[in-house]
Amino acid sequence: MLHNKTALVTGSTSGIGLGIAKALAARGANIVLNGFGDVDGARAAIEALGVQVMYHGADMSKPAEIEAMMHAAAERFGRVDILVNNAGIQHVAAVEDFPPERWDAILAINLSSAFHTTRLALPAMKAANWGRIINIASVHGLVASAHKAAYVAAKHGLVGLTKVVALETATTGVTCNAICPGWVLTPLVQKQVDDRAAQQGISVEQATRQLLGEKQPSMQFTTPEQLGELAVFLCSPAADNVRGAAWNMDGGWAAQ
Repeated sequence: MLHNKTALVTGSTSGIGLGIAKALAARGANIVLNGFGDVDGARAAIEALGVQVMYHGADMSKPAEIEAMMHAAAERFGRVDILVNNAGIQHVAAVEDFPPERWDAILAINLSSAFHTTRLALPAMKAANWGRIINIASVHGLVASAHKAAYVAAKHGLVGLTKVVALETATTGVTCNAICPGWVLTPLVQKQVDDRAAQQGISVEQATRQLLGEKQPSMQFTTPEQLGELAVFLCSPAADNVRGAAWNMDGGWAAQ
């Protein structure tokens, strides 16, 4: 389905990004990996699916490095057909205690990086009259939680950016949509569960139920594989007229 297409997925050496990269690779897309995780493991997982893969270590808080990555991808594969803006970081603190440098870093990586990749990917996508931009926002792009000011602001901004790009490309073969996951069992979230269990002296199972019970009515984690399959759908002809959507996969979180 995606043979001869190239997908660039930021923050794709683990977790959600790797899950999406694997799902796209399984449909035949060549993959550009990016991130600070287990590069060799991620590369091997993609190569096992029989597609070409390259890695670029751009720091997504630095526009010049983002530009270098986009040029390298175009040089290797011709152009980026599918852009998945997934890179993200988190910091939790009350607004009055929030370190300004953490605010700046979260806005840079979770929001501004998507603007830079998008502006650089769009010309070739428009010239080919085909492209898919998928922004991995969050249920926090739709609703808020206390102590996550920068993350919630950035993810709301990412949903807004998604809508603008969708309108600007509405008469073309390029689409732009956001996926808004709730709790996903990534190494990052597993660490939160383990920390909670340790702090409260409860089992990991109890800590998991507690975490999910606070927000996610399904009491199930969304998986990177499920998010990957949604990304595949958004790249399919069936999604040609899905434009500017903020598609939550959150176990009912935002329905409350």
